[in-house]
Amino acid sequence: MAPSLEARGLTKRFGRFTALDGLNLKIEGTKCVGFLGPNGAGKTTTLKLLTDMIFPTAGGTWINGASVQEHRKRALADTGVLIETPEIYPSLTPNEALGMVADLRGVPASERKGRIATVLAEVKMTDWANQKYGRMSKGMKQRINIAAALVHDPQILILDEPSTGLDPRGVAEVRAIVRDLKNSQRLIFMSSHILSEVVDVCDEVALIDRGHLLFYDTLPNVIAKFGGSHSSVDVSFSRPVPPEVVLRSIQTLPGVQRCQPLDARRLRIQFQGGLDAQEKLVEALVGQHLGLVSFAESESALEEVYLSQISRGD
Repeated sequence: MAPSLEARGLTKRFGRFTALDGLNLKIEGTKCVGFLGPNGAGKTTTLKLLTDMIFPTAGGTWINGASVQEHRKRALADTGVLIETPEIYPSLTPNEALGMVADLRGVPASERKGRIATVLAEVKMTDWANQKYGRMSKGMKQRINIAAALVHDPQILILDEPSTGLDPRGVAEVRAIVRDLKNSQRLIFMSSHILSEVVDVCDEVALIDRGHLLFYDTLPNVIAKFGGSHSSVDVSFSRPVPPEVVLRSIQTLPGVQRCQPLDARRLRIQFQGGLDAQEKLVEALVGQHLGLVSFAESESALEEVYLSQISRGD
């Protein structure tokens, strides 16, 4: 059965403040879904309700078809969670700390050593397995926290803004880990307010604001639906593209409105139309034999959608 997360009529009030108001969201399959929204939009509240850390005022949550509120143990058995910033005793090593988590998560004693080695490799911390946690950088500590969420080999991984507060190196390391985890047949649900992070690692995106879900879809569909009559993509080439080639061979392609060099090997291309136009643009770029190596939605395109949708509630 494909992994799934679901919220039905999910409502949470704190006194007179409504953090969530009738949220309906169903996610199925192995992929990475970005949960976007400004600070205070209701992202962390949703994740806490999904994992039974707090109780709903109305509605409920389901994981793999099991009610989190009624069958907590069954619903969360196959779920790894990293919400806010958990702390590990600074005197413990990753091997010791993960051994405790594996015990609490019911990993058989005969399998713990192997599982710990596997997750430390997944987060690229094998060389630090026997070093004190308290001596590690914030980025390294976050990688150990992700390992703790993975130690029982869950099918679903819920992450709450995993790169917040990290330096650029730490941010890059955490994003690389999430990208690698996408290949492990898991459903990853990751809250964030960093647009570049969502564009970089997520397959689909849900946007929430003031407790209301504004949309949930694949990134290309979101851009096509809400991005107006034009779209924007970032493309990379294996070798430098001379300015005259940009003007002669790319700027003149059908539908292309603007080419902005990002560096010698990267361009931001704005073009008219949605997914059909994007498909034709890819084909045309490949046909130019310029060494195209990547083609992705531009962060600026998602930013335009994000700001336009959030501003409607002001």
